[in-house]
Amino acid sequence: MELSCKSEYAILALLEMATHYNSGEPMQIRQIAAQQNIPDRYLEQLLATLRRGGIVKSQRGSKGGYLLTREPWKISILEILKCLEGLDVRTYEEDINPKTVDSSVVEEIWQEASQAANSVLQKYSLQDLCEKRDSRRQLDIMYYI
Repeated sequence: MELSCKSEYAILALLEMATHYNSGEPMQIRQIAAQQNIPDRYLEQLLATLRRGGIVKSQRGSKGGYLLTREPWKISILEILKCLEGLDVRTYEEDINPKTVDSSVVEEIWQEASQAANSVLQKYSLQDLCEKRDSRRQLDIMYYI
């Protein structure tokens, strides 16, 4: 399992928005892009997808921008990835496409790995990522002093 560039950029943008969540002020695309070093045009597309997925909302006007729809601790990383990458739903039609014992064993292991990954991703929220980042920044500061 690999994190796509699209998902990484989206999570970084949402992390930036989570950091500013308590201010209640919407963040503009150029602010987020500058802070996280994400191309503006690409970020615009990602935020549109996240808006359709109900993770962010947009606000029009001179003070407009994007806001999280919920508190950062209520948005899981799994929810973000499902919104961006789509659901990995497979339909198993045993009668049409009979499986060998070998392929069934491989499929079972793959499903178990997928469930374990989903469990970990569901466990972490945007708030958890903010806290991990902040604690690492503290360690970096202490290291340099």
